[in-house]
Parts: sequence; structure tokens; C-alpha cells
Amino acid sequence: MTAFPDITPDIHARAPALRGRLIANQPLSDLTWFRVGGPAQVLFTPADAEDLGLLLSALEPEIPVTVIGLGSNLIVRDGGVPGVVVRLGGRAFGMVAIDGETLRVGTAVPDMRLAKAAAEAGLDGLAFFRGIPGSVGGALRMNAGAHGGETTDVLVEAHGIDRRGEARRFTHAEMGFTYRHSGAPDDVIFTHAVFRGSPGERAAIEAEMERVTAAREAAQPIRERTGGSTFKNPPGGKAWQLVDAAGCRGLTVGGAQVSEMHCNFLINRDNATAADIEGLGEEVRRRVRETSGVELHWEIKRIGLSTRTA
Repeated sequence: MTAFPDITPDIHARAPALRGRLIANQPLSDLTWFRVGGPAQVLFTPADAEDLGLLLSALEPEIPVTVIGLGSNLIVRDGGVPGVVVRLGGRAFGMVAIDGETLRVGTAVPDMRLAKAAAEAGLDGLAFFRGIPGSVGGALRMNAGAHGGETTDVLVEAHGIDRRGEARRFTHAEMGFTYRHSGAPDDVIFTHAVFRGSPGERAAIEAEMERVTAAREAAQPIRERTGGSTFKNPPGGKAWQLVDAAGCRGLTVGGAQVSEMHCNFLINRDNATAADIEGLGEEVRRRVRETSGVELHWEIKRIGLSTRTA
């Protein structure tokens, strides 16, 4: 595979005080649940929010910036991702601090860990996060939800850094939440958020989390190389029912397959490429459109270039 030009020396020259790690042409396939895709031109892991702001303020405007989390709801295309890919991690973005009924949480925190922390503190209302295989940053960006709850139900405010490197704060209203979508500016990288629960009994909350876990394990192919729910539910309907009615359960393209267990999940069955998986998704969309007239919309985020030449 052809490498991207190495732009890390220029970034270091423009921001010599950076403390985070910059890696040129870093493979991203191992960072995604599908285990497919090409490299990042540059992968940056900031030391903290200040370090992230320094990088963003120093980058030339034409260099694209993409942020990834746990890689659970993501297809990285085979040609890789040009520009800088930001992946948050470490103590600065992985903290959980509880004060009364509120939780201040870094955006690298897995949703399941947020649910557990709330339960241990006897805070109700966040157990649904146990059923979301992503991180808090992704939950903010797409108003993630499961089992009757959504991020919008419990968010107080979100904080991030914009492309100019400036700190931003968003109230719940300013997040502009709709179904699986946030109206926050695309150039903002969320760094932490504040959630509010309500007093509850720890045992009852943990029982609810166990119910969520059992339901997920029984209905979803969580032990496969997958990306979670592929398509958003259309108004008044269920995506999986439309996919099933279109005869797509078990459908394959290359090494990719529509899950037999839950047909709103795609799986990397046999060394699939990103093109196989995305192509399968598009074929499913075509068949659903032909059989039902409904246009399914991707829930999985797709980034990068399909192909690349020297």
C-alpha cells in the first residue's frame, strides 16, 4: 500500500511544544472493530485538552482532521485517512468524577464504564449506556442510545476544542440533539461532558444493566468483527425488519456478510476489505429501497479514501 507523504516534521516545526505522540502512516485497522482499512497519514494522541488545542491551532487550514474513538461504529476505507487522525486516550480523557448527582466524564471513557460508574454511585438513568459499544465522545456526536434511553436524556453540557484550538462549551440545548445526531459544529472535538442521574438503588440499577447485557448478547453478534447497528431506524419502523424483508439476511459481498443473528449488523466474516463491507451496506440499501421504497441511512461512520495511488 502506498504511504502518505510524511507531514510530521512540518507539524513539529509549527508546534514544537507538542507533548502528545505523532505517528506517520499509522495503520488504523487494528483500532476498529471491523479490523479493516488503511492508515492515518498522521495519528495524534494528545497529552491533554491543552495539547489538543495546540495542535489544532498550529495546523494549516487545508489539513483535514478526523477524530476516532473506540472504533466500534466505524469503517476506515482501504485507501486510508488523509491529514491528522486524533485518538483521545490516557488519564486526561479517561477520567470519571462524581459530585452528587452529576458525573464529569472524559470522552475517551467507554459508555459501558460510564454506566458502571453511575451504578456504583447509586445514580439511575444511565444504565442504557451499558448496551452501547462505544465511547462518550461518540455518544455525544451521534446522540447514542439503546434500550429506551438516549444521551440527550442525561446530558447537562459538553466541552470541546474547535479547529482554531479554542475551548468551547455547549449546553444541552446547544447540542441540538435529534435521533442519532448532534447539531454541534463538525469541527469540535469533544473532550469531556457532564451528565446527571437521579438517586436510585444500586442493586436495582445493576440488575437493569444485567438485563441490558443479556438482551444484547442474545440478539446481537457481539463476538464477531462488526460495527454495531449499520443503519438508522426509519421513522416509525425498524431497519432490521426492512433488511430482512428485502431478503438480505446472510447476504455476502466478498468477505463481508449481513449477520444471520441480527440483520442490521454487518460482519467481517472472512478477511473482508473495507470496500467489501461498505459495498455490502450499499447493496442492502439498494434492495431495501427497491422492495419497500424506504431509503435507509447509514448509522456507521465511514471515513477515508476508497482507493489511493502514488
